[in-house]
Amino acid sequence: MSNYSRLEMMAIAGARLINDGEVILVGTGLPLVSTLLAKHSHAPETVILMEAGLYDSYPQALPFCVADARGVYRTPWIGTAVELMGQFLQNKLVDVGFLGGAQVDRYGNINSTVIGLYGQPDVRFEGSGGACDIAVMAKKTIIIMAHERKRFVERVDYLTSPGWMVRRYPDGKLIPRVEAGLWGGPYAVVSTLGVMKFRPQTHEMYVESFFADMGVTLEEIQQNTAFPIDVTQAKPLESPNDSELNVLRQVVDPEGIFMKY
Repeated sequence: MSNYSRLEMMAIAGARLINDGEVILVGTGLPLVSTLLAKHSHAPETVILMEAGLYDSYPQALPFCVADARGVYRTPWIGTAVELMGQFLQNKLVDVGFLGGAQVDRYGNINSTVIGLYGQPDVRFEGSGGACDIAVMAKKTIIIMAHERKRFVERVDYLTSPGWMVRRYPDGKLIPRVEAGLWGGPYAVVSTLGVMKFRPQTHEMYVESFFADMGVTLEEIQQNTAFPIDVTQAKPLESPNDSELNVLRQVVDPEGIFMKY
């Protein structure tokens, strides 16, 4: 039996996708946990941006949100949301956008707005915030979310953040994002079951690795995905090492704000 939780595995898997020196625009929750874990371990030169205007944040304690004063610690510059979400993104200065969501489809389109019809939703969420801007203009995006059939869907109920193939208005035809004038695109999806990536030619999601040491099977991933997903090249993900777990538990989130120890 593993000595770590599914949330910890997700945070570590997300951190491993981050390269040293990348500029990352990150939201709160698991995206921030993963990014801080990378910065405190293998990617110390990572530059963390937060939507509220924090540049190169290096918090001593984990912020609750992107506007938490904890995030100001050792920040060399505090700008505005317009400067970070506008100037940095529009000038292609953001290497990675790290996002969560309620639904995702095979092309990496994200819904964080409503479940059901927009005018009469079953559930209404907080909406885009900066998620649409980030998905549109970051050089690549990483998505992290629970892996359930109701979340990995054939078609998102509402397209909050564009993926590789988007629906053209008003006819709803699927077109490549480049035809809509968008650059970048989804790089990976980290879920509670594994790590998915996208085929270069078709831009369809496939399983790259799975949490085998936590009892996850490829059949379980297929059963919890509402569209056909290729598992033929999937490999067991390397287990967390002691260093990753120690940094996560003792440095990044010792209070269990998001990890819920």
